[in-house]
Amino acid sequence: MFKALLVEKDDEGKTSASVTEISEDQLPEGDVTVAVEYSTVNYKDGLCIGPGGGLVRNYPHVPGIDFAGTVESSSDDRYKPGDKVVLTGWRVGENRWGGYAQKARVKADMLVPLPEGLTTRQAMAVGTAGFTAMLAVMALEDHGIKDGPVLVTGAAGGVGSVATAILANLGHQVAGVTGRPETADYLRQLGATQIVAREEINETTKRPLETETWGGCVDAVGGAMLARVLGQLQYGASVAAVGLAGGANLPATVVPFLLRGVNLLGIDSVMQPYDNRLRAWQRIAKDLPMDKLEAMVRPATLADLPQLGGDILKGQVQGRVVVDVNA
Repeated sequence: MFKALLVEKDDEGKTSASVTEISEDQLPEGDVTVAVEYSTVNYKDGLCIGPGGGLVRNYPHVPGIDFAGTVESSSDDRYKPGDKVVLTGWRVGENRWGGYAQKARVKADMLVPLPEGLTTRQAMAVGTAGFTAMLAVMALEDHGIKDGPVLVTGAAGGVGSVATAILANLGHQVAGVTGRPETADYLRQLGATQIVAREEINETTKRPLETETWGGCVDAVGGAMLARVLGQLQYGASVAAVGLAGGANLPATVVPFLLRGVNLLGIDSVMQPYDNRLRAWQRIAKDLPMDKLEAMVRPATLADLPQLGGDILKGQVQGRVVVDVNA
């Protein structure tokens, strides 16, 4: 028997989450059984800990869309007992049991080896949010980051925090957008050279083009803010879109694309192919300063997750939560 956060649904459709003990034979089918060491908390986790947000198919359910740990057993030749591994995405923690347990069983294709130089704890300080941030930075680089500041929206959140630290470490000026003035010092510690108040950039404008300002953007907000950013990008610059905290609608025109040649790059971290996953994790180990990563970390246990799940849905979680599932 081992500990897990189990979400159950009653006959009236109400869900509840609590730490309980489950057995290994309750785990889903898979090639590799992993002794989970750490997980983290993402927006999707908040949905799955609570009413599910349409993500959870069957109850009872173990959430946790990412985890890092040590292989216990494997029927796949790529992994052997003792190997350190990381999992993000593949809808683990949504349509199949995830990382909020001391053991997990998954398909071998869903795993990547833990990059050299990273611990399992550091990997989950990165987690899905940091992995997504690295994919966004790579996409901007592939299309050419222009001179001038790179804008990061939702900068104090999980994706934004890691994106800010990586971009600053690579030598870029970073402008961090936040709606919480108290996070300004935190963002400067991560490397932001400019703090932009959310209200300065969150309103739609009738002008499809404004002054060319940003050399690129990692956008975790979407909605009206993304539309505004498109009209402020430098000629040929790109925005990597990673989230929709500000809504799924995009009240924009095609003018920035036609007259300034800007690029809107969609970033999906869930179904990324193996080679690109490996590339991103190797870049994380190389380009994310570990001291800055540690500054983002908030430690937690399985027992903390019901509260944290609600907090992240309200936008009240700063930086990266690292869940020690064995604490």
